[in-house]
Amino acid sequence: MITATATSLRDSLVAIVGPDRVLDRPVDLIAFASDASFYRLIPKAVAFAGSVEDIRGLFRLSHERKIPMTFRAAGTSLSGQSVSDGILVEVARNWRGIQVLEGGAKVKVQPGVIGAHVNHALKFFKAKMGPDPASINTCTVGGILSNNSSGMCCGVTQNAYHTLESLTFVLPSGTVIDTAAPDADARFREAEPELAQGLLNLKADLLANPTLAERIRAKYKMKNTTGYSLNAFIDFDRPVDIFRNVLVGSEGTLAFIAEAVLKSVPDLPVKVTAFLLFPDLHAACAAIIPLRDAGAAALELLDRASLKSVENQPGIPPGIKSLPEGAAALLVEFHGRDESVRAELERTALATTADLKLMEPARFTHDPVEQALFWKIRSGTFPSVGAVRKRGTTVLIEDVAFPIESLADAAVDLTKLFAKHGYDEAIIFGHAKDGNLHFVITQSFNDQAAVDRYERFIDDVVELVVKKYDGALKAEHGTGRNMAPFVEAEWGPEAKAVMEKLKALVDPLHLLNPGVIINADPKCHVADLKPMPGVEEEVDKCIECGYCEPKCPSRELTLTPRQRIVVRREMARLEGNHENPALLSSLQAAFPYMALETCAADGLCATACPVSIDTGQLTKRFRRASHSRRAQKIALSVARNFATVEPVMRVALRSGHMVQSLFGPKVMPFITRVMKAFGASHQWSPEMPRAAKAPLPVTSLEGAQAIYFPACISRMMGHLPGESEELSLVEALVKVSARAGVPVHIPLDVEGTCCGVPFSSKGFDLAHKYTVNHAIEKFWEWSQEGRLSVVMDTSPCTYGVVTSRAYLTPENQAKFDKLKIIDSTAFAYDVLLPKLQVTRKVGSVVLHPVCSLTKMNLLPKLEGVAQACADKVVVPRDAGCCGFAGDRGFTHAELTASATKHEAKEVKSQSFDGHYASSRTCEVGMTRSTGEIYRSFLYLLESATRPEVAK
Repeated sequence: MITATATSLRDSLVAIVGPDRVLDRPVDLIAFASDASFYRLIPKAVAFAGSVEDIRGLFRLSHERKIPMTFRAAGTSLSGQSVSDGILVEVARNWRGIQVLEGGAKVKVQPGVIGAHVNHALKFFKAKMGPDPASINTCTVGGILSNNSSGMCCGVTQNAYHTLESLTFVLPSGTVIDTAAPDADARFREAEPELAQGLLNLKADLLANPTLAERIRAKYKMKNTTGYSLNAFIDFDRPVDIFRNVLVGSEGTLAFIAEAVLKSVPDLPVKVTAFLLFPDLHAACAAIIPLRDAGAAALELLDRASLKSVENQPGIPPGIKSLPEGAAALLVEFHGRDESVRAELERTALATTADLKLMEPARFTHDPVEQALFWKIRSGTFPSVGAVRKRGTTVLIEDVAFPIESLADAAVDLTKLFAKHGYDEAIIFGHAKDGNLHFVITQSFNDQAAVDRYERFIDDVVELVVKKYDGALKAEHGTGRNMAPFVEAEWGPEAKAVMEKLKALVDPLHLLNPGVIINADPKCHVADLKPMPGVEEEVDKCIECGYCEPKCPSRELTLTPRQRIVVRREMARLEGNHENPALLSSLQAAFPYMALETCAADGLCATACPVSIDTGQLTKRFRRASHSRRAQKIALSVARNFATVEPVMRVALRSGHMVQSLFGPKVMPFITRVMKAFGASHQWSPEMPRAAKAPLPVTSLEGAQAIYFPACISRMMGHLPGESEELSLVEALVKVSARAGVPVHIPLDVEGTCCGVPFSSKGFDLAHKYTVNHAIEKFWEWSQEGRLSVVMDTSPCTYGVVTSRAYLTPENQAKFDKLKIIDSTAFAYDVLLPKLQVTRKVGSVVLHPVCSLTKMNLLPKLEGVAQACADKVVVPRDAGCCGFAGDRGFTHAELTASATKHEAKEVKSQSFDGHYASSRTCEVGMTRSTGEIYRSFLYLLESATRPEVAK
């Protein structure tokens, strides 16, 4: 139950971080109550820290009021490390600095930097981060360090602990230390004498206990993130160095990591890969040591159940289905520095596999398509279980480590535990090279019997991993709340006592992320469990992992896709149990703007989601439900009379620009603001395009090699203010096609035909179905029943049509299946570019890959066209959805401003000769955000291929 947050707490937080960086409304607190784990704690407030001084102030406040405090970055923690019932401090959005050092040998990063962005910065130097967690496209450096993350290839030698060079940290006392400073140890001892001496005392105690010291050395030879990193006391002598490395894996319970310098590792581009099939787990595990010793970079184990979970997915080799029960597989990959070593890698790989007990001969490939398929099998195991789980259950993924020589027996014993406790859907896979197994189960926590079942299962897992095999309960996911009760079971009372003393030295009040790692409650792992009520089918399979969040344009404005679902689940829970009508009413009041109006419905979240959820579909469901029958009929009437809409829109644009030219730039924005008060929704902005040229260019069907369908947006919206008006977009495509000897034909009756996307995004189903069926019928007619391809010049419209089959009548589905509908990016790259001669290149261009282009996997082709026409082509690291969402940028300008601010900052930091995209409205949004005119890439292609004029 949520009660009103004390005003004084809000005021105190505002005084530290500012009024725009404190959240305490119920909708915000619920949104931040969950992370990727199966725990939930509702914070008292959420604060967005922006500086070290903010952190120091928040520490002071936490101590003065005795309120717990937890740091959170990406929230991809699987063990409950980033939830809090006190002050939750978000350290992702304002801590994104990256600086490459020493020619790529090192990189300085802040905690909010996404791991993949670090690798993006290091790519030019043929280097990367050591840790390679599966969540690297979402998780941040703060989480990677705090959990001592590893991954598929880094093992125990290239993890966060071993690649750390230095840290800047803030202690709960407010002391700030940069361990890279020459006098760092002296400053540490002077500022924190009790802590410094306490660390030395703990080190001395450990060294005086040879048995415990040797156990520490032995346990860290394999993956192990249970408890604190006690190896720091063995590996280092100076207090500041001990504490620096003890912070790695401390899960935010000891200090705040403000900055880190990490050593990079080589990014080896040459790969040879095989998917080896074995008759049983023992045979697969027997192959691990020889393959590892031969230099294999990746050895991923999959049991029969995990293979079965993906065998029906598209593209999976059919032979997987016929594997016998008990079979297993290893995904094996060798890496090399350049092509000169590829042959030797293949010889080594084949020689090593010659004596293995395989079901079929080993075959190594360097074909990237095949390699991608093998990794698709491996990466598809976890989401496949999530996609088929029962309503009301959550997906739990645990990671344990065993000595490699015991791996096969341990894996078999794990499967026996699954059977004993009724987890029939459980699967096992993992990083076999390091003895690290992941297992996935689905679990309900909706009644006590289910909770008791899980508790009995975990007790047996602890017995198996620790008592029978002396393994690690946590290999790479961190202790969290889930294994906190079992730290002593794994480490013994002496080591646990060292950890408790360490925590007390640094955080004597136990206010910093309490309950994580050190927890006196033996049942804390089954407390504060996250409810998972059933919700709408579009999002019910969500596992709340957070992978979607970096893709979402509203992530720093309102809610992310995960948070939309979290809030919707809480609404469903409260609707079912009626326990807090006031909270439910508050959430219902906030939901329309926070979750629906500011959702771009772009579908990019689905591209990152392990279970392919497009949260925009939930938004469209609610939008449909909000429309009356009369509204649906009006929209259908508009769709049927779209031929009259187009000229009206052109007149409106001409009129608006005329008013603006006569009375100044402030008049039209003022008029539309006034009109908004009377129900109008669109806001005029300085970037509003002028009316498109009319009529369209006259083309001939005779000799045409493709039909050109200019999208309705291209037929209505022309050039932006300040943009060259030499050619319209339609003229540019017609001209460059003719120049390539591939003439296109624009049908004379094209006006009035719409792809349906504007109606679909707004939830007008009847209008959408009418327009897209009408479009397919016209395409069929124009293309001479599929003989000619249909080229579309606006990527969102192309995507809307090519994904529309489910909305078509059976007759039109048959037509659709025979049509060739091509986006202009693919047409330009595949058809035109090979037949054109580039006569003039520009120096540098920047591209904005619109969402639909990304979803169609056409960004490489857009880049290819640009690379042919420019010496330098840049796709910003933070490029993503611009939030314009058709016309939403005209109704909710704040969404576009928030969505584009990071990309715009990168664009504005450099000078480019051109700015290009493949959607007019997205170009409007990027122009507004950057102050630079964005236009279609077709202008770049047309200009670069103009015949040279003879002098």
